[in-house]
Amino acid sequence: MRTTQKGFTLVEVSVGAAVMVIIASAIAGLQYMINQNQILVFDNTIKVEIANGSVTALTREIRTARGGDNGAYTIEAASNQSMTFFSDVDFDGQAEKVRYFLQGTDLTKGVIEPIGYPVTYPSNTEKVRVIAENVRNGALPIFYYYNANWPTNPTGNPLPTPADPDSIKLVRIHVRVNPKANDSQRDYILEAFTQIRTLKNNL
Repeated sequence: MRTTQKGFTLVEVSVGAAVMVIIASAIAGLQYMINQNQILVFDNTIKVEIANGSVTALTREIRTARGGDNGAYTIEAASNQSMTFFSDVDFDGQAEKVRYFLQGTDLTKGVIEPIGYPVTYPSNTEKVRVIAENVRNGALPIFYYYNANWPTNPTGNPLPTPADPDSIKLVRIHVRVNPKANDSQRDYILEAFTQIRTLKNNL
């Protein structure tokens, strides 16, 4: 009586091993892509949240703007993508000179502390830091300025820039954030209106 031994040939084992390696590699590659996508989404979310927090702080600082401790007017300069004003941003009872401006794709903040008596604001003591990255405004304004007639009389609003500081009563902030360049359809738009309390006409 003849018995037939059943088993795998070397070729079959080699082919099976190769298939398993291919499947394992595909699974590992897919997992890597999923992980990278999750990291990217998380990173994007963090950057948008940081920008949102910065716009919230900017809104508060403009709302509480006041005259400089050297007697300077509340707003020093107001253009499309930069604004300089005085406000107590560190809650020390003194008005700092604050400058927000767009530098490339970074929204940047500069602060000058008042020193001496009589008080001065030396430009060489300005401390500058980036507060939001991946800002995609391009040529679009970050700051829009409105006079006391807005919104009942929209004529002349927003004010042409550089705006006359004496005419400004309200500021609109418009920041577009997107970690991906050239993908404007996915811009996160952060927008806020703030009225400068010390310059209100209806106090």
